[in-house]
Amino acid sequence: MLDSTVTTEVQDMLDSLNAALEQGDAQAASALFATDSYWRDLVAVTWNLKTVEGPAGVQDMLTAQLKHTKPHGFAIQQGELPAEEGGVITTWITFETATGRGWGLMRLKEGRIWTLLTTLQELKGFEENRGKRRPMGAEHGAAKNRKSWSEKREAEAAELGYTEQPYTVIIGGGQGGIALGARLRQLGVPTIVLDKHDRPGDQWRSRYKSLCLHDPIWYDHLPYIKFPDNWPVFTPKDKVGDWLEMYTKVMEINYWSRSEVEKASYDEDSGTWEVKVNRDGEEVTLRPTQLVLATGMSGKAHMPKFPGMEDFKGTIQHSSQHDGPDAWSGKKVVVVGSNNSAHDICAALWEADADVTMVQRSSTHIVKSDSLMEIGLGALYSEDAVASGMTTEKADMVFASLPYRIMHEFQIPLYDQMKERDAEFYAGLERAGFDLDWGDDGSGLFMKYLRRGSGYYIDVGASQLIIDGEVKLVKGQVERFDETGVVLADGTHLEADLVVMATGYGSMNGWAADLISPEVADKVGKVWGLGSDTTKDPGPWEGEQRNMWKPTQQENLWFHGGNLHQSRHYSLYLALQLKARMEGIDTPVYGLQEVHHLS
Repeated sequence: MLDSTVTTEVQDMLDSLNAALEQGDAQAASALFATDSYWRDLVAVTWNLKTVEGPAGVQDMLTAQLKHTKPHGFAIQQGELPAEEGGVITTWITFETATGRGWGLMRLKEGRIWTLLTTLQELKGFEENRGKRRPMGAEHGAAKNRKSWSEKREAEAAELGYTEQPYTVIIGGGQGGIALGARLRQLGVPTIVLDKHDRPGDQWRSRYKSLCLHDPIWYDHLPYIKFPDNWPVFTPKDKVGDWLEMYTKVMEINYWSRSEVEKASYDEDSGTWEVKVNRDGEEVTLRPTQLVLATGMSGKAHMPKFPGMEDFKGTIQHSSQHDGPDAWSGKKVVVVGSNNSAHDICAALWEADADVTMVQRSSTHIVKSDSLMEIGLGALYSEDAVASGMTTEKADMVFASLPYRIMHEFQIPLYDQMKERDAEFYAGLERAGFDLDWGDDGSGLFMKYLRRGSGYYIDVGASQLIIDGEVKLVKGQVERFDETGVVLADGTHLEADLVVMATGYGSMNGWAADLISPEVADKVGKVWGLGSDTTKDPGPWEGEQRNMWKPTQQENLWFHGGNLHQSRHYSLYLALQLKARMEGIDTPVYGLQEVHHLS
């Protein structure tokens, strides 16, 4: 199809959509959508992260929201031409609402809207001071007793949390809390990030020494400051820690290290939180309006209790406590689990000449790192993608534009390619007795991550050790401990000096239970998962990540986190929601998350 014809078709559709929206005609707007269609809105129309499906879903959303948010002015993004491939027309779009500006991606199929992504990018009158609005920095001229930049920063640090209260407090100063803190700083939202470690980045430094990012660098940028062009493809943990520490400083984030939250409670009458903090031995009470838990996507470490643990003469660690192999050279080590951490720890222990046994309790999805990079991520996040003009921002939007309901359909062919490409590798694992899976529907790693946040390993070398028998493999369930090791349900006894429990993490609302109350945790319900009715992701269908980056059933309580990609991308939408509330902008939420599961 000629470009001019494609552009005309897109423009006609946008004209029809604008006309229906301007007239407040939700039914006419919904009639532009295909029977099987999806409108994914990130804050712009719904003040929520919400996907509606089909004309009926679109009509219901617009009926509720049109008079409040007034989406209008949909247009083809300047400098971008619509493209047609395989009967689907794709176009970048811009639009406005009553209070903001946004952009997104629209796909047309057979003359109807198939998928529509709308994302809020800025609030009118509260734009970030970037580009032509960037601050001068230097104050030219002369003035008596004026403060330098450093003096102003020192004064702010001395006052915020003491004589002046922050609007937002973020509990957790890893990449999630830091990314959100940077966003809020640029939007002028007074914020304190709390973390118990000595320095920003210690969350990474304190982990086992072989840890590195398994995602490639193009996928992992933080907001505002991208990694340098000569940064390694897979970043070692201590290098990540140093980057986060640098970033926290240069982005002027009010970061309280050695600060542990003892208790938080919400006052419904005042609409504020009381957060009691032990700040390096000093008791400080903060009274923010908004509270964000950025305590890690996976929540609290899950440490199972087995009979006989107290009798074991060796050492038991959760994988999050394991600092490396150096002390275990020549010792017998049992690692319970078979996901990312388990494999990394086993490989590092083998390198240090420990006698290592992995206990696989359930099937695991494994994908080779180079195959994942080339087949799974290469089109969006790679050097070739950058060379073709694919920016990080565009890549994030393309990724976000695929509705979760049908995302697995796009993932399955990719993992079929990986299965074929690495057939001998998988055959070797099966010969070694490793129990493999590809997800409930063959959709592989990313859907497993979105649905349950576990059950996979990106292979960077440990699998070959299992294939070669260098890391011993046993399968079964741990029944108990005795003085010398671990006993499995089938009676197998594994002698050990160290047992590492790579047994994963619970839901993030476990932190809400500890820091606030079990009642608030139950009020919010389970955090993470799509409701796909697959293993560890019970239905009903949600259409978005449960309780992440959006309003919850507990007023003024938010959850933020995920991998570096998600922390970067979704921190914008959470920051805009918080900024809007601080400025008194009306934020009527459509489709507030219902609670179906408590944890």
